[in-house]
Amino acid sequence: MEMLTQGRDERSPQARGRVLARIGQHLWQEMGTVKGAAIELMNRHPDVPSLQAHRYACGLSQDQAATRYNETTGHQTTLGGTSINAWETWARTRGRSGSPPSLSSLLILAAAYGRGPLDRADEHISPGDLVAEAYEHLAPEDQIALKGLIPHATGAAETQPEQGTYQTGPDRGAAVPQGDITGSDFTLTAPTVEYGNPEIYVYPLLNPAPGQLLHLDWSSFGYGIERLIQQIKNVGRRIDVDACFGINEAGLVMATFLASAAFGRCPIGYLKCNKGRDRDFISLDRASLYPDLPKAPAIVLCDFEVKHADVVGFITREIRERYPGAEVYFAVFGAMTKERNLQVASFDDLTGAGIMRAADFKAVFIAATMSPPGIEPPLELR
Repeated sequence: MEMLTQGRDERSPQARGRVLARIGQHLWQEMGTVKGAAIELMNRHPDVPSLQAHRYACGLSQDQAATRYNETTGHQTTLGGTSINAWETWARTRGRSGSPPSLSSLLILAAAYGRGPLDRADEHISPGDLVAEAYEHLAPEDQIALKGLIPHATGAAETQPEQGTYQTGPDRGAAVPQGDITGSDFTLTAPTVEYGNPEIYVYPLLNPAPGQLLHLDWSSFGYGIERLIQQIKNVGRRIDVDACFGINEAGLVMATFLASAAFGRCPIGYLKCNKGRDRDFISLDRASLYPDLPKAPAIVLCDFEVKHADVVGFITREIRERYPGAEVYFAVFGAMTKERNLQVASFDDLTGAGIMRAADFKAVFIAATMSPPGIEPPLELR
């Protein structure tokens, strides 16, 4: 099998694509599954997005993928390779260029790639798996529709779960066994106060349905908040805080608990973010709440998750402009990892590491690590 180095590749994009397609097809022959081959290919080449990796696992060029797409629709479409390229560019750049596939196109692609390299397989592929890294850059209506899709379990006998064992409800997707989503604790060295303890105990959130949002129940949510409180108490020095600010509703719930349990019922602020048509544009709603605080206050920002978007950087700049000289701490429930291994060795293995470092926080507290497309709080708090 022709190998492709992990380092800088001097081949043209077309030549590199042909090599990756051969590797993907070989992995499929070894593993017997398109999804498994795509995951292994992404593990070896992290710059390859899931949408592209599934095509490579089928051994297809972009033009061949377009032909497969048209065959899947019974030749009712005349899609070309340029559309496949635009979709994969969008996935690779996280929405900064290219164009996103529609939900209907994702459904057709999932069926097309499920036919495997030889066009004779019948593997179910979730459309959510195809856009795992760029899910949040889809149109809102497509996100909602994808979230409601139930992953298909092939060849598994249907069993009736014991009452109280599974998390279910409207738009929950697949049932998630409670207790199985919390992995083993590991130590992570995070930015902290001067002479403080930089080691925090973090746990991975294990998603049994990759490519789908992981929905948390109140027990899982509360466990994460307790972990943040534990980290704050073990930083090695007393942190006197003037206010806790919650970013959107999920962050507000976190701020309420932290203010009560860790900071003597300090004042609570609320930061409601509005996203424009450009997903990278954020503004603060007039409904946001800013309590009166002393000069140069100590503030804890609470956010439910940190991914690629620099929401927390924008918020921090706004806070420091409103409260000059503010010392800002950051408490986040879930931090997305760059690789698929959630037990990261370094803080810089987190997707938002650069964002958090640039914000120059006094200290960072993280309850858990997570995989794309992310996690959803109880009652779908926003």
